[in-house]
Amino acid sequence: MSDKPTDGLPPPQLYWAILTIILGITLAVLDSAIANVALPTIASDLHARPAASIWIVNAYQLAITISLLPLASLGDIIGYRRIYRIGLAIFTLASLACALSDSLVTLTLARVLQGFGAAGIMSVNTALLRVIYPQRMLGRGVGINALVVAVGAAAGPTVAAGILAIAHWQWLFAVNVPIGLAAFLIAMRALPKSQRSPHAFDWQSALYNALTFGLLISAIDSFGHGQRLPAVGLELLLAVAMGVLLVRRQLKLPLPLLPVDLLRIPMFALSISTSVCSFAAQMLAYVSLPFYLQDTLGRSYVATGLLMTPWPIAIVVVAPIAGRLVERHHPGTLGAIGLLLFGTGLGLLAMLPHQPSSLDIIWRMALCGVGFGLFQSPNNYAMITSAPKHRSGGASGMLGTARLVGQTTGAALVALVFNLAPVHGTTITLVVAACFALAASGVSALRMRVPRQANAAGGGPA
Repeated sequence: MSDKPTDGLPPPQLYWAILTIILGITLAVLDSAIANVALPTIASDLHARPAASIWIVNAYQLAITISLLPLASLGDIIGYRRIYRIGLAIFTLASLACALSDSLVTLTLARVLQGFGAAGIMSVNTALLRVIYPQRMLGRGVGINALVVAVGAAAGPTVAAGILAIAHWQWLFAVNVPIGLAAFLIAMRALPKSQRSPHAFDWQSALYNALTFGLLISAIDSFGHGQRLPAVGLELLLAVAMGVLLVRRQLKLPLPLLPVDLLRIPMFALSISTSVCSFAAQMLAYVSLPFYLQDTLGRSYVATGLLMTPWPIAIVVVAPIAGRLVERHHPGTLGAIGLLLFGTGLGLLAMLPHQPSSLDIIWRMALCGVGFGLFQSPNNYAMITSAPKHRSGGASGMLGTARLVGQTTGAALVALVFNLAPVHGTTITLVVAACFALAASGVSALRMRVPRQANAAGGGPA
């Protein structure tokens, strides 16, 4: 066991710890988004086929997805700060390897390694918040983290475009090296110890988990891109079979790698469901709107970026406020209101007039951002505080997994809709996104029946 835990860190260690968390999660989330923009440039430079170049993105996403929960479980055993620091080190070295790559094969392998590093960062960053912040400030800490994730995801294409405008694609990865090195050095001094669990790491569960989520994500992506149904069905069938084996094994374990024990907690299970639906809705809009703005309305790439900017700006403003509000108000109420606003904004975007003005688009984008910002911080807070403190790693891993599953589902649905209805694809995807958001609002409202005392299991404020 480690030293007896205290209620948060004292300044200035608190501020340095917050800084390394912000730097690490920014790198991990940003790198999920920037490679998409550079794919045509990278494929051309490496003389790779466009279809093959997709693996530059897929390798990173798959590596994160299959390793999030195992690394979160390992964090419970050996300590969150150790997993975080190892993740930062691997991510930084892999970024250098990406920048030095001279073929599609070497770049893809480096992206796999980079994905494992990112998973180390993402798997325990929320669990670390529970050790870094005093309990009375945990809500605003979760709010800051949600803000960084949202802005990193939204700013990725803009950052990539800016770097590509003045430098070669290798610099998309090279810029991570000094930032990652700085974050690692700060983490060595500032991150606190956490309680450790005495149980051994379950390698068999980790293998089942990797096969389950790897096959599931691959099946969803294949379906969205219109691949042959028999092949998609086989992947899905194998994913279900592996999932059954995984769950059956987890039910026998006192501290399972796939946290089925946490899914028995109503607040946690409802928050996970809400997260999957909301991120699916967000990705449906994020992926489809640029096509509408550029192809249908004829706006330039720069204008498209500017028109979508009100969304992340609204999140920047609202997420920290929501983080403070959740310390006093029920997260189910805040989440339901936020998702209702989010769904309304998506519906209004779907009903834009034939030739909308920039103002017509901007205020609808801002409404989506306000709603999403009001939802995300309370939802993350509910997830992490509804878990017992010694299961913070499992809760943190599930938080990241829910986001990735939702985003993958949303992106696959965009591809499917655009294949089936290319003329009205964006309108249909926005309607589907609004339905996801409104369904999530209803699920969030169900949490209002769970008392705040239940939400505070394992040390959260009552």
